[in-house]
Amino acid sequence: MSTEQVISLYQSMSELSGRMLDAARSRDWENLVALESHCARNVQLLRDGEGAAPLSGDSRAKKVRIIHQILAHDREIRNLTEPWMAELAAQIGAAGTERKLAAAYGATRAG
Repeated sequence: MSTEQVISLYQSMSELSGRMLDAARSRDWENLVALESHCARNVQLLRDGEGAAPLSGDSRAKKVRIIHQILAHDREIRNLTEPWMAELAAQIGAAGTERKLAAAYGATRAG
């Protein structure tokens, strides 16, 4: 994989992570998941191209700047999604409790 291809993939991932952040901010979870899947494909392409020569000079500095931006997006996405995940877990737990109560109540009434 050429230097230009590597930088292009990182730039694409940065743009995707920015769109993921926008989706998280608007609580568009379906879009967030779809974008995350697309980003994962880029990560796989980078892994597949690991045999490429190491970057140096300006290309290396650009890659580092892009990675820092991706990490900043990721951090903010996690800050936005963690409360939603906790809320979802609580709802799932409450639904499970309701089912157990319904099963116990139903069993008592039947007996």
